Amino acid sequence: MKISIVTAAYNSAATIRDTIESVLSQDYPDIEYIVADGASKDGTVEILKSYGDRIKWVSEKDSGIYEAMSKGVAMATGEVVGIMGSDDFYPDNQVISKVAKAFKESKADSVYGDLYYVDSEDVNKVVRNWKSGKYNKNRFLTGWMPPHTAFFLKKSAYDAYGLYDTSFRSAGDYELMLRMLYKHNVSSYYIPEVLMKMRTGGTSNASLKNRIRANKEDRRAWDMNGLKPRWYTIYAKPLSKIFQWIIK
Repeated sequence: MKISIVTAAYNSAATIRDTIESVLSQDYPDIEYIVADGASKDGTVEILKSYGDRIKWVSEKDSGIYEAMSKGVAMATGEVVGIMGSDDFYPDNQVISKVAKAFKESKADSVYGDLYYVDSEDVNKVVRNWKSGKYNKNRFLTGWMPPHTAFFLKKSAYDAYGLYDTSFRSAGDYELMLRMLYKHNVSSYYIPEVLMKMRTGGTSNASLKNRIRANKEDRRAWDMNGLKPRWYTIYAKPLSKIFQWIIK
């Protein structure tokens, strides 16, 4: 089973080498790594060039992170696709092996795990713990979602149900997983382990203004898919994150 990993990047020279190294150091033998860069001007492209043919990459202007992710997924030739940000990294070199094993044993079309948010300067300091829990599609009604960068999906699901909607600014990942798992009933399997570490500073939580915008986009994700959330679903989603700060 070939597994493709896609990273969307823009002016990521400060962190992207850590991201690349965490992928290339995985012990799984059949990984395709793709970086979709938005025409960076800070040295990111030079870093990508330094890896030669060990990675696939493209650098050109795009409309934002979801276009970059879609571009990377479209380039992918693996049976499974995973997404990671340009300042994310795997906690150890066995993550992809565990993911491949879970796909083979569960026969599911998607696999997900847990995620640590870490301090941007001290990556050994855990700031938030996103513990996903076992899969039940109805948990979406209570504001649940799996962590996007700890979520792996078969390429056939993208082919059948589409890529990321580029009209979103911060909830395109939520819309995609809602569409795949809740609307189209793509099967999923939970690995109760941390599969990704993410530096703090996500777009949707960077300010109150961004959080309000994200909530509006969350609601639009349900509407555009012809789905009906419960009256509290959209409010429960950000509130559920409180526990990520408490349980470390």
